[in-house]
Amino acid sequence: MLDFNQIKTGKVIKVNNLPYVIVKTDHHKMGRGGAVLKVKCRNLIDGNTLEKTFQGAEKADEAETEVKKANFMYKDKEEAYFMDNTDFEQFSLSLESIGEKENYLKEGTDVNVLYFNDKPVSIELPIKMDFKVVSAPPSVRGNSAGNVNKQVELETGALLNVPLFINEGDIVRINTDSGEYVERA
Repeated sequence: MLDFNQIKTGKVIKVNNLPYVIVKTDHHKMGRGGAVLKVKCRNLIDGNTLEKTFQGAEKADEAETEVKKANFMYKDKEEAYFMDNTDFEQFSLSLESIGEKENYLKEGTDVNVLYFNDKPVSIELPIKMDFKVVSAPPSVRGNSAGNVNKQVELETGALLNVPLFINEGDIVRINTDSGEYVERA
């Protein structure tokens, strides 16, 4: 059980026997009244979002989850396939449950897989990853007033806004949480 002050972003709680990861919290304290915590959470199995309110003395059930390392192998139109690093068992997750993280899946990448009731439900990518730029339009000379970006295509097919000096063939480092350019690698 999580106490009121332990309910934070990133924690996995159980609502109606389903695992939900807390995406956003908003704490309110009004005058003489008790504190209220409004939480927005995302279902790890089907991706639906839910908003829940906790009063000062309420507790949340923490979901019993387990994290294991796995290696991303490949993906098709509907599934992404992984191999557990300890017992070499292969399993798949739907691209729908992976969401935006699909854009940063590169063959051979080690990821953390979140298990709920001994079933894989979600993945966590490394915070920063390097990708090769496969397509970049040329930058226009004299178009450098302010913070100017251009859109390039990465080796995974994802589109990304980067500074003008990035060219085709460069390796760029991306923050996988925000999906933003960090630096040239």
